[in-house]
Amino acid sequence: MKETTQEKISLLREMISFALVDGELHDREYDFIEIVAYELGVDKPTLHKLYENKGEVTVIKDELNRICQFYRLALLMRCDDVLHERERVKINEIGINMGLDPYAMKRALRLIEDSSNHMVEGETLIKLFSEQLN
Repeated sequence: MKETTQEKISLLREMISFALVDGELHDREYDFIEIVAYELGVDKPTLHKLYENKGEVTVIKDELNRICQFYRLALLMRCDDVLHERERVKINEIGINMGLDPYAMKRALRLIEDSSNHMVEGETLIKLFSEQLN
């Protein structure tokens, strides 16, 4: 599950775009994106350029990577403790465009919402999305 530099940039672009869907970038959202960038090995100057230069988001080919990105977006959506309707609509739109199952997305978002810390085990998420394939 090794992303190319272009894929990493695309993931971050998508997260930045999603964070701005409510018209505001909250400190917690910025911090979360910065943590993800660090985990992906993208330096701060490159990350800061992404805020200025909106580019194309490439489609993630691997399903596991699509599930991971959906989960990152769901965590980003919850990190400012304010759930905007535009965020809810946008995350569903992104998930559908990724080719993820709408029912699995809905169940995953419900689990994240119901969790006290908004975290869900990776195995649980993968199980949710693979149940739909059977």
